[in-house]
Amino acid sequence: MRMRHDWIVPAVAALALIALPVVLTPYTQDLVVKIAIYAVFALSLELLVGVTGLVSLGHAAFLGIGAYVTVLAAGDSGGSIARVAPLAMLAAAGYALFVGALSLRTKGVYFIMVTLAFAQMAYFVFHDTRLAGGSDGLFLYTKPSLGALNLDDKQHLYYAVIVTLVATYALLALLKRARFGHALAGIRVNEQRMRAAGFATGGYKLAAFVIAGALAGLAGFLLAVKDGAVNPELLSWHESGAVLLMLILGGIGSLRGAVIGAIAFTLLKELFQLEALLGPLASHWQMTLGLTIIAFVALLPKGLIGLRSRFFAAAHG
Repeated sequence: MRMRHDWIVPAVAALALIALPVVLTPYTQDLVVKIAIYAVFALSLELLVGVTGLVSLGHAAFLGIGAYVTVLAAGDSGGSIARVAPLAMLAAAGYALFVGALSLRTKGVYFIMVTLAFAQMAYFVFHDTRLAGGSDGLFLYTKPSLGALNLDDKQHLYYAVIVTLVATYALLALLKRARFGHALAGIRVNEQRMRAAGFATGGYKLAAFVIAGALAGLAGFLLAVKDGAVNPELLSWHESGAVLLMLILGGIGSLRGAVIGAIAFTLLKELFQLEALLGPLASHWQMTLGLTIIAFVALLPKGLIGLRSRFFAAAHG
């Protein structure tokens, strides 16, 4: 019964997203697509941080690699989605395998710094090479398609992104309930005890790292298709920090929290850049956004997802 109940809210949210284009303006539809892409990105990091207990500060490297491979694989003709998307995911997963095999030998703050170092290494590779367009990046002139599905069409892109978000959420929900997910949860709580129980914890962590990298590469594919351009900033530590803030804002340890955090972070970022609302302060949106996140973290240590438990606690006295 609990499993059925857990699926009600995500299912209703998915149906609402499918029906939204009827009432959305072009701007708000583009904003929903952006939020959904970052929700996929946040969900990919949730597998590491919330499920496995691995805090990475280099996750943007996989997003950027997926985006760059999308543009390079699409070429002038755009190519097929069935070829370009898997290539983006495979490239990100391949780099995740390389990074994970080395960085998972460390723990704690050392793991955080090693993942950051590998991300910065990838950043400078794309920033300093002509193949990747240098600091200017690359443009995607023709977007990939598959039969009647043409991602150059705003409606097609919207539904493709929403379906991807729903599929990513469902995949991670199933993984969490499977033996693999329970093993990752055990590693997060007490890795030494899991190792003593006969689990090859290194293999489990590496598998989670690669899956998270592949899903981040998928988000990179969608982001490149949406924007029609990529640049090295996609791989910067700022992006890694932003997606980590999404998890903290929404609530670490919950898939819903990752999605809620992506929604809240993106909307707050858009809101604080509105000159019509904040006037001259809009040019300093990083400061106002930072102060707001600090306030949220101080008042809601469990994230926005914790509002539900607080509400029920208050309702029951």
